[in-house]
Order: sequence, then C-alpha cells, then structure tokens
Amino acid sequence: MIARDNVIHAKSYAFAIRIVNAYKFLADSQKEFILS
Repeated sequence: MIARDNVIHAKSYAFAIRIVNAYKFLADSQKEFILS
C-alpha cells in the first residue's frame, strides 16, 4: 500500500510541475494571464 501511494504522489507531483511550467510558458510567450 505504501509503494502504491508513493507512485500516486510522484505522478501527481510531476503533473503539478508540468502545469506550472505550462503556465510559465504561456505567460512568457503568449502574454496570457489568469485572472481570478
């Protein structure tokens, strides 16, 4: 059970990093900003 949780944690963390990088890419290259 612990190993499975670690895999889920690693994948969710990697996904979060990808989202942040995608936001940085859009903000720099496309001048897109999120208004919330």
